Amino acid sequence: MSWLTQAAKGIKALTSQKKDIPDNLWRKCPSCAEVLYHRELDRNLWVCGSCGHHLPFTTEQFLALLVDEGTWEETHTGITSVDALDFKDSKRYKDRIKASRQKTGKEDAVVTGRGQIGRVPVSMSIMDFSFMGGSMGSVVGEKISRALLDSLRYREAAIILSRSGGARMQESLLSLMQMAKTSAVLSKLRSEGIPFISVLTNPTTGGVTASYAMLGDINVAEPGALIGFAGPRVIKQTIGGDLPEGFQSSEFLMEKGQVDIISERRNLKATLEKTLHWFVDGRDVSVRRPPRG
Repeated sequence: MSWLTQAAKGIKALTSQKKDIPDNLWRKCPSCAEVLYHRELDRNLWVCGSCGHHLPFTTEQFLALLVDEGTWEETHTGITSVDALDFKDSKRYKDRIKASRQKTGKEDAVVTGRGQIGRVPVSMSIMDFSFMGGSMGSVVGEKISRALLDSLRYREAAIILSRSGGARMQESLLSLMQMAKTSAVLSKLRSEGIPFISVLTNPTTGGVTASYAMLGDINVAEPGALIGFAGPRVIKQTIGGDLPEGFQSSEFLMEKGQVDIISERRNLKATLEKTLHWFVDGRDVSVRRPPRG
């Protein structure tokens, strides 16, 4: 056997060996296609260091980022969806729910609770896009409504962080009814002088946008978030014309007066603290003040 044949076999053996590289070590930025190292993403709050694109953040990450340490208490657990319509498309709805619960470890697409942000007591709802695209079904509407009623009961500011593809199609009219229910509770908060801050992240669309997500006394959005009712492609086909540049982005909506503040993720807690204190410090609103001392 010639030295050339031996070398070729050696190279083949080396290249055929499986590399012992951990899974999920890298992530490609969906905006600029930069390859991002997970540890660096963690340090940068899952924001691309190259273009500033805000990648998905989990519910637990948002809680750790926003809520004062040791103050969070989850509420309204044990509420789960049922397949009232015996709905089936490519899969049965009950099977989709079961699979989402096993995958995410969550009961449904929202987590509610009470805590403090900058020592200001709040009642908070955080939607979770990993559970069926953050879709709003009867459980999501019920839990958010109960969390808003907690704001009334305890005289606390209300915060909803939205990440959703809209109303849950598998529940049909039952999901659409949640738009009216949550909006009605928000009207009670407004009449009682309880402030409501809506936080809009990517994406916030469909029936969620058409109800509570855009009803904040202050609407805060992350940069570059997709915010709208129908998708751009559907709107373009409907109107038969081109859409403005940046249509349905946080920046576009702020220019049109539908978003009040655009806050990078690293500044989001400070933004919420400042906004909450603006509402409660020395102003005529019926909410509890931060504890003294």
